[in-house]
Amino acid sequence: MNTAAQSISASRSQAGVLSEKYLTFQLAGEEYGIAIMKVQEIIGIVPITHIPALPASCRGVINLRGKVIPTIDLRLKLGFDAKPDSERTCIVIVESSEKTDQRHFGLIVDEVAEVLDLSPDNINPAPDYGGNLDAQFIHGIGMVNDEVKILLDVNRLLSNEAISVSDA
Repeated sequence: MNTAAQSISASRSQAGVLSEKYLTFQLAGEEYGIAIMKVQEIIGIVPITHIPALPASCRGVINLRGKVIPTIDLRLKLGFDAKPDSERTCIVIVESSEKTDQRHFGLIVDEVAEVLDLSPDNINPAPDYGGNLDAQFIHGIGMVNDEVKILLDVNRLLSNEAISVSDA
C-alpha cells in the first residue's frame, strides 16, 4: 500500500473524523485542493522579486508585512505551461513542515475556487502509474458529485528535495 493510501486508510479509521476541509483552486483548467490546515492566508498577486539561479518554478520572493516569503508557481512545478498573471491569479500562503522545520511559501495559482468538506469516503488513494512515474505530490483524489479534485500534499510538494530538483 502506498503512503497516500496508508494516510487515507488511517484517516478513515480515526474515530470522530467526519470530514476534512480543502481549499480548492484552478490550475490549467483542472481543480486542485490542499488541506485547509496548511493554508495561512490568500492574497492577490503582488510584485515578486526574482532570485537568480533557482528552478523556473521558483518565481522569487514576496514581502508579506515585512516577512520574506519564497513563491512557487504551481503551474510550472506541476509541469504545465507558463501563463501570464491575471486579475484572478492568487498567492496561497501555506505552511510546510519537514521534520522539525516549519517554513512558509506562497503558491501561485490561476484562481481560488472554494473550501470543500470532503468525507474520507470521498477521497481515493493517489493513482499508481507504476514504473518510474511518480505521483508523490498527490495526497489523494477527491470526488465531489461527478467532479474530480486532485488533492496535493503540501509537505511533499515543498520538501527540500522537491524544491531543489531542477525543472524539466
